[in-house]
Amino acid sequence: MAAKASKPTIMLQLLLPALAIAASVNAHCVRTQLLETTNLYLAAQTSGQPAALKARFDNSTWLGYYENGKKVDVNTGILNKPLPVTHNRSIYDTTACATYTEVIVNSTTDPYVIGTQLRFADHKINKVDTIITKPGDWLFNVTGTAYWVTQENWGLIPEAIRDTRDTIKKAADAYCDLFNNPNVTVPWGTPCVRLEGGLYGDPGPNGTCQVGVPAGVPLTNRRYVIDETVGVVDVFLDFGKSAWPDTHEFRVEGGKLRYVHTMTHCGVPNCGLGNGTALFQRM
Repeated sequence: MAAKASKPTIMLQLLLPALAIAASVNAHCVRTQLLETTNLYLAAQTSGQPAALKARFDNSTWLGYYENGKKVDVNTGILNKPLPVTHNRSIYDTTACATYTEVIVNSTTDPYVIGTQLRFADHKINKVDTIITKPGDWLFNVTGTAYWVTQENWGLIPEAIRDTRDTIKKAADAYCDLFNNPNVTVPWGTPCVRLEGGLYGDPGPNGTCQVGVPAGVPLTNRRYVIDETVGVVDVFLDFGKSAWPDTHEFRVEGGKLRYVHTMTHCGVPNCGLGNGTALFQRM
């Protein structure tokens, strides 16, 4: 007759599966897996066939597919429209299990600039959040956007001089808080240059991002993706009292803001502000 297992042995046998499940749920994401899934996203958008990407959705924790702040059916969304992507750049957040991808479609007939956050649970996608801009959105100019992104360095930062996750997030929050609180201290870099829609700031050695910041404009409902290896944070947010869907992406170097990329979906031509010169008076 087989000997009975001791109580500690039985308890350990019962505990191990639970520990394994907990470790799986709580484990940080692996960068290579985030990269692989981002490539699936880009392939889906390029081909207009999202089946392989949808196979990575986590149905048990699914939060939804969103376009410009609205929950829509993924089967009728822009992923089903093949787009000739001419530029893409992604960041990978292995702490929050999320990615952000900037996509440019430099087409003379059907141009887009798109920002997409993917969020993960247990190594599968549980939310797709996309901001889609096109002609008529805030300061949209795909030609200018496509040119200027190639002039910037968003590459890896040597590990010894990387900013912490907290430093990167605080720099972004300071910038965003300034829109509604003029007393906030922002870690401006010199140079710092902002790409807003298709409008580019001064790319010279004394370029500044301090100009053109409105007052009394709350930037709310912020959702972050942070990649310390490149000093970048992307923030999805609701812009102003009209709650326009918006993404602000920041490159931080040595604790200071270096680049800012923004895109805003208006819903009405140029956010109802003509050529944009009245922006700061009417937000």
